[in-house]
Amino acid sequence: MSSSIKISPSILSSDFSRLGEEVVSLDKAGADYIHVDVMDGHFVPNITIGPAIIKKIRPLTKKIFDVHLMISPVDKYIDEFAKAGSDIITFHPEATNDINKTIGLIKKNSKKVGVSLKPNTKIDTIIDHLKDIDLILIMSVEPGFGGQKFMPEVLKKLEQLKKIIDDKKLNIDLEIDGGINFENCKLAKKAGANILVSGSTIFAENNGNLKKNIELLRTN
Repeated sequence: MSSSIKISPSILSSDFSRLGEEVVSLDKAGADYIHVDVMDGHFVPNITIGPAIIKKIRPLTKKIFDVHLMISPVDKYIDEFAKAGSDIITFHPEATNDINKTIGLIKKNSKKVGVSLKPNTKIDTIIDHLKDIDLILIMSVEPGFGGQKFMPEVLKKLEQLKKIIDDKKLNIDLEIDGGINFENCKLAKKAGANILVSGSTIFAENNGNLKKNIELLRTN
């Protein structure tokens, strides 16, 4: 199973004064994706980075930019984030009045479509849109800040989605984000996740040995 697991380090936990260097280091350490958390202080109670920063770091790596938009309203910013260099654009159903329209805007920019479910967001919210989705991001914390404790109750949602996707023979990645560490990553994989987002664990454990921490998350 480990060979199919992809690791998407969250640069939210990086040293922002050295952001470019951190991205290059993650690339060299074997990251599959670069996870970019975009927060607006409105949809979630924190403010992070915008398309200008993404555009600046985009030339530093060829890794997939996995961009999680925690902003509302989301539609008017999709073009900007696409042009900045996002490869996957993930939005929250609560941040749009029309899920189909938002999906269409992402597809118009030839980007992969991601939809994120907060811990209390029901699967039913997106069930009618699965054929148009490339990735589902399950939040295992309430979005807004890094370093929060993993919520194991979301694993049931992950298992249910995995079964639905398999039954319908759909090609959808299942990603999980929030408090992922060397122990609970095993539970996430068992429940069906094939992409793990991690920030604090990758940047802080084992004295910040990025390569070792990425590999441990992949193989544990």
